[in-house]
Amino acid sequence: MRTVCCTVGALLLFACSGAQKPAAGGDARSRAQAVVDAPDRTPQDRALDGGRKPAETLEFLRLQPGMKVAELGAGAGYTTELLARSVGPDGVVYAQNPDLFIQRFLKTSWPDRLSRPAMKNVVRVDREFNDPLPPEAKGLDLVLINVIYHDTTYMDVDRDKMNRAVFDSLKSGGVYVVIDSSAKPGTGTADAKTLHRIDEQAVRAEVERAGFKLQSEGDFLRNSQDARDWDSSPGAAAAAGRRGQSDRFALRFVKTG
Repeated sequence: MRTVCCTVGALLLFACSGAQKPAAGGDARSRAQAVVDAPDRTPQDRALDGGRKPAETLEFLRLQPGMKVAELGAGAGYTTELLARSVGPDGVVYAQNPDLFIQRFLKTSWPDRLSRPAMKNVVRVDREFNDPLPPEAKGLDLVLINVIYHDTTYMDVDRDKMNRAVFDSLKSGGVYVVIDSSAKPGTGTADAKTLHRIDEQAVRAEVERAGFKLQSEGDFLRNSQDARDWDSSPGAAAAAGRRGQSDRFALRFVKTG
């Protein structure tokens, strides 16, 4: 595992940028919208907002300044940056990617993202999904896996081990949020590699087996018009003019006891 710290120059830029600690008080949606509206977010990220609904996502996560959180399968960091802005400079975000992601997709985009001032409080974590978080990532408030859980089903990942590692990293009352594209009911993981979708109930069963309890579900990414029979991966969906249109579930689990 390697951690990456921002350069001194980036730290200085942070002080001058719009990446400020979210204001205390106010309702969750207003705080989330303020994060999304930060003037220094990139045009590339803003172009994805319509399909990804970042304000609604952040509201569902219920993040607060100073929280310790983690994202599994952070990818190029669109959501990671939103998390980092939400928990502010006094919080921390552990952002995990496996070697396959880094070597195949993220050699330049991930370092470029990490150099941004808003990412000052992000710890880069290069680890596999079977053991996704470093030893120091304990007592976390929240762990998120966003439209990546389905990928772990065909990557030779021991998902029971992964989910238990998440459970162990969280404090009592900590939250594990899984967001993913819906497959047809009863299909389990059969469509994960071909359509990049997974059966919601299969995810729920696996996560609950690790000791979590379902706390709530979000419908902000639902699309009742989605037949769930097409490839929802970013490249394929974009080529078909459907990016951001898949029916997605959002499950919020809690560690009790």
